[in-house]
Parts: sequence; structure tokens; C-alpha cells
Amino acid sequence: MRIGTRALSMAYIPANHAGRPSGRHRGEQGGAQGIVLVLASLLVAAAVSAVLVYRATHHSPAAAAEPAGTQPATLSDATLTVLQKLDSVLEIRFYSVLDPASVTDSVMAFASRVDQLLSAYQQAAGGKINLTRIDSRSKLKPNSARADGVQAFNLDKGEACYLGVALAFKGRKEALPYISPEWEQAVEPDLTRAIIRLIEAPHPAATAALVPLEINTNAVKEVKALIPNLGTASLEEGTRILRDAALKEFSAAAREMETQVKEAEQRLTQAQNGGSDADQEAARKHLRQVQTEQTEKLQQIAARSQAQIDTLQQLKAAAH
Repeated sequence: MRIGTRALSMAYIPANHAGRPSGRHRGEQGGAQGIVLVLASLLVAAAVSAVLVYRATHHSPAAAAEPAGTQPATLSDATLTVLQKLDSVLEIRFYSVLDPASVTDSVMAFASRVDQLLSAYQQAAGGKINLTRIDSRSKLKPNSARADGVQAFNLDKGEACYLGVALAFKGRKEALPYISPEWEQAVEPDLTRAIIRLIEAPHPAATAALVPLEINTNAVKEVKALIPNLGTASLEEGTRILRDAALKEFSAAAREMETQVKEAEQRLTQAQNGGSDADQEAARKHLRQVQTEQTEKLQQIAARSQAQIDTLQQLKAAAH
């Protein structure tokens, strides 16, 4: 199961340039900085994964037909770091209630891979995750799914279906309301970010003393431009629209990256086949520069997409 890019997810974590903390606050700041680094790595993982999705879809049709469940799920270093921060039991409920009459085999296979991923989370957490599976054989009460934030789908095709994840930690809740095969590469980053929010959420008694979060004005403009019906669109629908827009931008960046890297590689090959040492070194430098610039562009797209989603959540919360 290829969810996430373990090596690349940690390769581009930005260096910590913050001032040296005092002895009294060093532990607290170190923990907060660790979470920031993990978030940064997850953003890059999502960006690189999107490029891999594009390449697999457009250049390797055979890979898309690879049988599901042939490989065990592996977790990124970023996820493993977050799981080490669990100091209490995290409850995870996996809703995989699927009607065979209306759900395709590919969705069934995807649900099986997500199940493997959650099993990997449970194993890596060392007893700090209690995983409950709710499938078609369970006596599901729709109200319980809605209470957990998991939404029904395929209502127009047959029996109500559910494919989502609910999390509970120290009285707080998070959910991935509906997970889709089209965004398989985002499942691990989304799930780990949800766990981070649960871990970092303030104690209820301290909430009143917090200063309201400042809303990113540029992100607000972008969200309103991408979601014209922002007032009536649900959080789930808005998030999907923003992700679709990000995926289009990722795909365009992937095509540009592929073209520029290929040209740089050809230039290096020509230099190696008759150029001087200086020409070869210049070609190598150019190739490294192209790769660096494209990686930075992917990081920017990922960060902007996450900022838009965070802003959408703030706008929806403020409306209630």
C-alpha cells in the first residue's frame, strides 16, 4: 500500500531558526516546534504524492491495475513521530459500510487498503490506539455515524454507504467524513493532521483565555473565488472543491517539472558526451537548480492549499 512518501516526506523539513528558548520554556517550545516540523513534512508528502499520482495515472496504466492488498501499509516518519506523542488512548472508528450493489470493486479495494493503513497506525502506537471497525455486518445506527461526523453517500443508488474515519481523544473529536479513492495519497497526511489537532487542542478550561485566530485575508479571497456559493456549501463540499483545485495545480506543476527536468538532463548528457569539465559542472548545477525550484513550487502549492482549507474551517466555525 503506497500511501505517503516516507523518504521524501522528511527530506525538506525547514530548519528551525527560532531564538534559543530559556530553560523554563525550552521543553514546551521544543514540543511545539516538533509539531510544526511534522506539519511541514506532511505538506511536502502530500505535494510529492500528488506528483506520483499524476505520473502513475498518465504514464503507467498497468500500475493502476495492480491488485490491492499485495503490500502491507507503511507509515511515514512524520506519522510515526506524531504517534509517539500520544499520552492517552486514541479511539479510532473506521466506518466501511458499503453496498455491493452500488459500490464499485475499486472502492471496495480502497476500503481494504485504508483498513491496512489503520492497522499500521494501531501497531505503531504501541497500545495507544483502540481501533473499532464498523462494516456492513455491523448493526449500524445512522445517527451514530452522523454523531461521529461521518457522512452517508450513494443514497440515490441504493442503501446508504459510509466510508470515513472518526477519532476521539480526551473528550475531543475529529473526523474524515468521507474518504475517496481519488484522494488515496492524502489519507495518511489528513489522518495524521487530525491526530495532531487532537493532541495540540487546548484544555477546555483554557479556551476562554485564547485570542481568536487571525484569519489569512489572502486565503479568504482565494476560498471565496473558488467557492462562489460559500454561504450554502457544506464544509465537506467546500473542502472537496479546494482539493480539486489544488490537484489541478499539482498536475500542471508536475507536467512543467517533468519537461524542465528532462531538458536539464539532456543538457547534462550533451555536456558529458563532449563538453569540458566546466560545461559538465554547469549542467549539473542547472539540473540541481531546476529540481530545487520545482520542489519549492510544490511546497508552496501544498502550503497554500492547506491554508485555504484551514481558512474554510474557520469561516464555517464563525458562521455557527
